[in-house]
Amino acid sequence: MKNDQKIWFILPLRCVMFTAVFSACGLIAQKPLTEITNWWTVIASAINIATAFILHILCRRGNTAYCRMIRLDKRKKSLFEGFLFVSAMLFIGMGGIYLAGLICYGEFPYLAPMMIAPINPFIAVLNIFILPLTTTIAEDGLYLGYGVNGFGSKQAAVLIPAFFYALQHSFIPTIFDMKFIVYRFLSFLPLTLWICLKYYKGSPVSYIMTGHWILNMATTIQIALTSFNPEEFKALTGV
Repeated sequence: MKNDQKIWFILPLRCVMFTAVFSACGLIAQKPLTEITNWWTVIASAINIATAFILHILCRRGNTAYCRMIRLDKRKKSLFEGFLFVSAMLFIGMGGIYLAGLICYGEFPYLAPMMIAPINPFIAVLNIFILPLTTTIAEDGLYLGYGVNGFGSKQAAVLIPAFFYALQHSFIPTIFDMKFIVYRFLSFLPLTLWICLKYYKGSPVSYIMTGHWILNMATTIQIALTSFNPEEFKALTGV
């Protein structure tokens, strides 16, 4: 599926959405953005659902289905091959985050406090089921199914979606601090480049989505733990 010029509007859309929603929430709550960052999972889940709706519209207009757009192959896969793929994905993902922390903050490993900050425990548990699923559907559908498949050349198909895939994380949560924005971008760029390249070369999207789901599941579980036990948050972050 090759897309027209609207791809240049669609791929940066989540960056704009996160910036707008966080800014609006700050105005409504009458608080600076730094004081609402712990609610990033809730805002992300809402934007994921909105993104999924947009993808649904794009699929209908393109006379296709979501599973076909992302090239979901329902044939039986090798469990060992899938395990190796997901393991590599987790290694690259965590390695990118740690390396970015070293580059931007001079700490290894660096743990951004707001990413695991406590929220309402009930919402934290609810998000264990909502955030990983909606993020996987929204992001992999947008940047892989719509993005990678939307360009003709290998360089464009890999580099452009990977760039926006990483860039959106700079605004999750939105803080107008250049060091934090660069840190978040660098944290995810190695992984998004690897994902887009492997997907372009034909790796099963089910492997990618499984690894993506696990990464987000680990984050939401950590937030749930700190939400039920704020002392653990203080011990982990020193905040």
